[in-house]
Amino acid sequence: MLKENFTEVYDKFELEFFRRLFSLVKEREGSLTAMEAFSVEIIHHMNGPTISQFADFLGISQSNATYKVNSLIKKGYIVKENSDVDRREYHLHLSEKYYQYSGLMRGYVSTVMERMENRFQPEELEKLTEMLKIMSDELMPEARLQ
Repeated sequence: MLKENFTEVYDKFELEFFRRLFSLVKEREGSLTAMEAFSVEIIHHMNGPTISQFADFLGISQSNATYKVNSLIKKGYIVKENSDVDRREYHLHLSEKYYQYSGLMRGYVSTVMERMENRFQPEELEKLTEMLKIMSDELMPEARLQ
């Protein structure tokens, strides 16, 4: 039963993410394609990767990653900034335009969290928090970003 319930919750978050994603992806100049939306989300989660790190994570060529990144820069969702350590290296960072977009994407998580806080006792939420932390830190090693 745990597996089914967990899968159902995951699927609902995923479906809501896709629903919101496709409502944002319009066929007009400057909008994100679905693949670009996924790419910008990955860059967000990688917290300032280089193009090489982005390419390695996705298992794509450096030239393919550069093409995707340049498109996102042109559309204004990310910026390249010189590394403080090696001025020849660039890190990818999110622009203000991304944060306007991501606020719409993350709204459902906030809605569900508010509902949980109203529905469950503080000690139940504390236990869930502990379990989620263990899942993230120990049980999902292949999903680590950097």
